[in-house]
Amino acid sequence: MEKRIKSYLAYMEKLTSREGALPDGDAAEIMKDLLIQIRFFQHERFVHLIVTAVFAILTMLVFLGCVLTSRQGLYMIVALLLVLLIPYIRHYYILENGVQKLYEYYDILKGTCSK
Repeated sequence: MEKRIKSYLAYMEKLTSREGALPDGDAAEIMKDLLIQIRFFQHERFVHLIVTAVFAILTMLVFLGCVLTSRQGLYMIVALLLVLLIPYIRHYYILENGVQKLYEYYDILKGTCSK
């Protein structure tokens, strides 16, 4: 998903960098496609938010269990959960920033269509 959003952001950057070069009809079509892509990425972002939040809560609960019971096996589980949680946070960060950037491109295209 990271590769897809980065390539789509590069595509939108290329399209919007030549301001005023798009005829109204093309800008409207690009805007429709952009809205569809935004929905896809928003859905992906929401799913990853849920997964990241569940992993974070699970990590904190297991860590709390470590503190209260001092079982060595729980420390291994906390370490494993942290190893998994860090990439989830990174991936969510990329999705969040990518969707925010897509909103900016939408605003740019909206300005082109309304002129």
